[in-house]
Formats: sequence, C-alpha cells, structure tokens
Amino acid sequence: MEKKNMIYEGKAKKVFATDNEKLLIVEYKDDATAFDGTKRGTILGKGIINNKMTNIIMKYLAENGIENHFVEELSDRETVVKRVSIVPLEVIVRNVAAGHFSKNFNVAEGTDFKSPTLEFSYKNDELHDPLMNSYHAVAIGVASKEEIDFISEQAFKINELLKKFFASIGIRLIDFKIEFGRCGDKIILADEISPDTCRLWDIETNEKLDKDRFRRDLGNVEEAYQEVWRRING
Repeated sequence: MEKKNMIYEGKAKKVFATDNEKLLIVEYKDDATAFDGTKRGTILGKGIINNKMTNIIMKYLAENGIENHFVEELSDRETVVKRVSIVPLEVIVRNVAAGHFSKNFNVAEGTDFKSPTLEFSYKNDELHDPLMNSYHAVAIGVASKEEIDFISEQAFKINELLKKFFASIGIRLIDFKIEFGRCGDKIILADEISPDTCRLWDIETNEKLDKDRFRRDLGNVEEAYQEVWRRING
C-alpha cells in the first residue's frame, strides 16, 4: 500500500491518503493537548501505545459484533483504516462521576452511577464542542433519528464490552469518548480508544492511568500510559 499526501492533521494524529480511495493511513503522534488546545505538551511514546492499544481493542470489539474502521497495523505508529465521513458528534459514555460531570452537577468524583449516562457534544472546534442533545442533532442535520438511535445502542454495547475488557486487567472504566463515521450505507465506530479518550483508574487504588495526569499536572504521565499498555500486552 502506498502512503500518499497528508489530508488532515489533528491534535493527536495525522491522516494520509493511499493508492486505494477507500483506505487511509493514520499516524499517531506524541503531541498532547488539553482544555481546547490551550495546554500543550508531549507524552513520549504515547503515539505508539495509543496506536497499538486502539488496534487491539478494535479487533476485540469487531469479534464481539461492533463493526469499526480498523483494517491493518502497519508499524508502531501507523494503521490502515477504512475511509469514513465522521458524524460530527463526540459520543461520551460515563459509568462514574468525574471531570466536567462532577463539576457541572456537583457530584463527587468517583461516585458510581446507578446506570451509565450518554452525552453528545457537537464536534466543532470553533464552538468548543458544546453539549448537544439528540433533538438538536436531528434539527440541524448532524444525524438522523435512526442514526442517533443506532449510535446510542452501539455506545452502550461498547461500554459493556470495554468494562469487561479493562476489568480483566485490573482497570476501572470511568468514562470514554468515541466517534462514528459513515462508510457507504453503514455507520461504524472510528477514531481511537486509548488513555487519551478514556478515564481509566486502577481497580484497587483508583490511581489515574490516563490523560488526566497530563491535564491536572499529576506527574508520571508516560508511566501511566506505559502501565496500561503493560497490562494489555500481558
């Protein structure tokens, strides 16, 4: 497969065209950002961990009925994925109060929910990704009601699968953000699943093993990412 021109560069990844119009190559970076890009830094080795971790999880999800964009891992930092048109919704599933939820609703961080919550944010950097409900999304044409229903159903299924996956390696899945894309007449899971996009706490100690260590200046950021990868990699 021939890697061609870069067609997009985001905060954590670069995306390249290939000689197959249906496939892209994603290259993961070590760059780290927080708070709408106002905080920037580098987490050494993050790109390698996020690439390999995402690919393992995408294969696990596919084996359990969740169609996604993963095709083939090319190298430590590069993966071939299906070309999709991203639905401009960030889909957030929460199992435990943390982050903005704790602040907005005055719920102590670490409080278990009686049932998982589902949130949507409108994927728009200029607007700072505002919260959006399903009626808003349908009203302005972000997605149809049928697409929203499907995405919601998939999100809760993914949550149950990820909770099981992480629990098996001694990690508590607090919350996570995922994205979906249109691929032909289907909507499939896209983007990444990593310590960048998930809150992951040690089951025994509640030690944070995710990007919150960077956001909150908690230290040992690289070590946290490496610990997650060590557990996944056996």
